[in-house]
Amino acid sequence: MCYSAAVRADHAAFQRLFPSSRMAIKEFFELYWRKKAVKPVPRTPRVMDAQFTHAKGQDEQAVRELIAEFDAAQVVSLEQDLFKQRKRLADAERTLQTKVTKKAQEDQRISTAKIEQALQRLSRMKRPELNESDARIFPGWWAPVLVMEDGEPVIRPMRYQCRPAGKPAFYDTKYPGTYNARRDNLRGFWRGQFGQTHGLMIVTTFFENVARHAAEGRELLPGESPENTVLRFEPRPAQDMYVACLYSHWTSPNPDEPDLWSFAAVTDDPPPEVAAAGHDRCIVQLRPENVARWLTPAGRSLDELDALLDDKEPAFYEHRLAA
Repeated sequence: MCYSAAVRADHAAFQRLFPSSRMAIKEFFELYWRKKAVKPVPRTPRVMDAQFTHAKGQDEQAVRELIAEFDAAQVVSLEQDLFKQRKRLADAERTLQTKVTKKAQEDQRISTAKIEQALQRLSRMKRPELNESDARIFPGWWAPVLVMEDGEPVIRPMRYQCRPAGKPAFYDTKYPGTYNARRDNLRGFWRGQFGQTHGLMIVTTFFENVARHAAEGRELLPGESPENTVLRFEPRPAQDMYVACLYSHWTSPNPDEPDLWSFAAVTDDPPPEVAAAGHDRCIVQLRPENVARWLTPAGRSLDELDALLDDKEPAFYEHRLAA
């Protein structure tokens, strides 16, 4: 399962595939407006926010203003919480100087952790340069996905966990793994999307949860409990990976509930180097010359589409422990 990936969000990355591609600015505006207006707040990678820094045209500038307003409010909230937690820590430490109480110890532990967390978030938000952590998405986050609409390549923001059209909203919790679409279930669970609604995500790196003993290529020791570790996989040579995706446009029977565009990355059996690292799945990297056919499934047989997934872009996935 690809539980996290570092994505490309800049328009130029998609234009290398389709120079005529356009961004669905109205949908980006609606997403960032929802970040200000609804709870829980939709999570977006910083690289997706940053593409509007040098906005061109009135519509893109409106998106940039929403992002700036949201970020400014987040900074104020974090600074207020930082003040609150520092006071909580100081009060706890004063109490502990005269009497050790369970409450004071808990206040000290919790406030220290929250102060560190707030300082890290403030540092990330105020840091001008971007790094790989700013590109990572996780299940439930939003990312740019390339689709074909009326023969035109369009980049839409979508949630990385697919809710199939026509299904109830509780599918998100009933099937929490629907951020990945297994190839062996494309004609089963995903039959409403496979051959119907195909998308593409551009990824530079992906991350997987792996049992430590499996990553070390050994069996569990007597009395040893499984321990999780996170591995970072990167193709060699380094390259943008064109990841096959399925997507859905979900609409609610409640007219007051917004539509949901969401997607899942297609996964397959792993290549030998990924299997040797202890993981049993791998995202499907399309060859660039196959992207257009993948994005236009109408009129193609499922066998033809399966063949595109078989014809993967050659790559060796080097791995190391994630930072």
